[in-house]
Amino acid sequence: MRALCLSLAALAAAGCTQETNYFTSFDQPAGAFLDSGNFGNPTMNNMLVQTGQISPLTGLNNRFSTEVESTVTFAFDSAVLDATARTILARQAHWIRQFPEVAFRVYGHTDLVGSEAYNKRLGLRRAHAVVNFLVAHGVSRSRLQAVVSFGETQPLIVTQGRARANRRTVTEVSGFVGAGSGRVLNGKYAEVIFREYVESATELPVSEQDGLAEIAAAADG
Repeated sequence: MRALCLSLAALAAAGCTQETNYFTSFDQPAGAFLDSGNFGNPTMNNMLVQTGQISPLTGLNNRFSTEVESTVTFAFDSAVLDATARTILARQAHWIRQFPEVAFRVYGHTDLVGSEAYNKRLGLRRAHAVVNFLVAHGVSRSRLQAVVSFGETQPLIVTQGRARANRRTVTEVSGFVGAGSGRVLNGKYAEVIFREYVESATELPVSEQDGLAEIAAAADG
């Protein structure tokens, strides 16, 4: 028995790198050292969505607004996209193309200068300008489910004067493509989670691959 223990110790010293010791966790499942704590997150997240404990749309919308700017602004009395707006919208289009299951809505806003009726039309023109840009950059128009104008009714800065921050459009997640009959999940959110779960898999460093190969060879011998 003592000889066997010494042999195992020698194998551990020879076959394992400094980064990972494959023999330190005999009481854990095989491969546990590979689990960084994130492997079960997609399944857990999916379960919480299906049981109604979290909203898939809220999570996706938060992610969208975190990873890209969701708002662009406009010059006074204008629905023309300037260079800054086009740069932001190009990033939005790229993000949206990565999620073919998801539909979006664009909201147009104005400042408080002008009549309510005029500003409602202006906000709608701004939202249409954004939708047209996204479509021109590869997003299916059918995924931009609705274009809604809030006109002057939701200012970020409360002032009767001009305020560029209020002259804006906001792009938001509105639902899943093809989802209906009140079924929020409808398999679409599962597709998003599963695809990203697969894409998140990374190849082991060469040093760890060599260590596993040596262990496998020792076991076969």
